[in-house]
Amino acid sequence: MAPAEKGFSWSNIAVGATMNMFEVTTLGQPLEVLKTQMAANRSQTMAQAFSTVWSRGGVAGFYQGLIPWAWIEASTKGAVLIFTSAEIDKYSRRSLGVSPATAGMLGGIGGGIAQAYATMGFCTCMKTVEITRHKQAETGAKPESTFKVFMDIYRREGIAGINKGVNAVALRQATNWGSRMGFARLAEMTLRKVRGLKEGDRLAASDKILASSVGGALATWNQPIEVVRVEMQSALKSVDPTRPAKKTVLNTLSYIYRQNGIRGLYRGVTPRIGLGAWQTICMVSFADYVKAAIGTAPKNV
Repeated sequence: MAPAEKGFSWSNIAVGATMNMFEVTTLGQPLEVLKTQMAANRSQTMAQAFSTVWSRGGVAGFYQGLIPWAWIEASTKGAVLIFTSAEIDKYSRRSLGVSPATAGMLGGIGGGIAQAYATMGFCTCMKTVEITRHKQAETGAKPESTFKVFMDIYRREGIAGINKGVNAVALRQATNWGSRMGFARLAEMTLRKVRGLKEGDRLAASDKILASSVGGALATWNQPIEVVRVEMQSALKSVDPTRPAKKTVLNTLSYIYRQNGIRGLYRGVTPRIGLGAWQTICMVSFADYVKAAIGTAPKNV
């Protein structure tokens, strides 16, 4: 194990970028595409959404938006998340004396907010556009390129348009990672007690993966925020006069509820459970091992 770094653990920036790139390039992007398809097209079942994505090129359809937007987003947001959450976690344990679960929750909230406003508004918007714009083909029109959509939005609405929905993204990320890291650390604490582990003993890899899976799955309680985010950033055109012309989190939430009821607010939750578990495994469990190897992990992680 490498010696612990003094002050800020700058190497966690590289850890976050690497682990998030790994996550999105493996299972992350296919689950993200399927989840977004269901959230943007709330009348579709998961089987119908799967069939629609498959029709866009088979397996390649599930990696739509990976290059460049998902890679740009993953490398930047992962770096911000792990660095920020680790520093807040470290401060919370040392200065506030809170439990690992509380420190994890605080770190996740801080890291989620930081990554949303620093990197994700632009990239998440463009990734969603890349996934949803293909709906134009169903009307017989040729889908516009992602870069043309980008320039049209920029000319029409400026930077605010490109970052449309960033407040919903920030709310989602704060609740996402606060819940994922908090629940994962709580599950780890529970498993440590069940296993009878002493101070300084480490959990087995299988237990850490189980704890992260539980944390990722439980964190999907905020699915309505994700559905609102997708609706706010969707490139789908609508003739529905009740659809808000200028979308905010609250009027979009109200619109979805009127159109699809409470079930509409939870569209895509099944693939998101898988996505949340995989992201938490990568960004908590796997990242812990990498941080331990370079000496930036807290004790008992």
